[in-house]
Amino acid sequence: MGSFYTWQDGNLILNCHLQPKASSDAIAGLHDESVKIRITAPPIEGKANAHLVKFLAKQFGVAKSAVSILSGELGRQKRVRIESPKKIPQILTIEHN
Repeated sequence: MGSFYTWQDGNLILNCHLQPKASSDAIAGLHDESVKIRITAPPIEGKANAHLVKFLAKQFGVAKSAVSILSGELGRQKRVRIESPKKIPQILTIEHN
């Protein structure tokens, strides 16, 4: 099991390090014990969080309602839950439980 994720009842919990105002949306690999995610949205008025939820939903093949930020809403370090992900992005080496 990787240190940047855990499985909890079929749901994936990811530790994320967010880089807002990037030139493009991308999963940039690992940053310490987190997944580094670049998004184009600015970190104001919740725009970065909303954009992160939309981006992760697309990457993992789930509805936006299946992605929730558990902690870190106001910082770069976040814990995100993805309910029953349908796919795993190739860049991430996540083993399904």
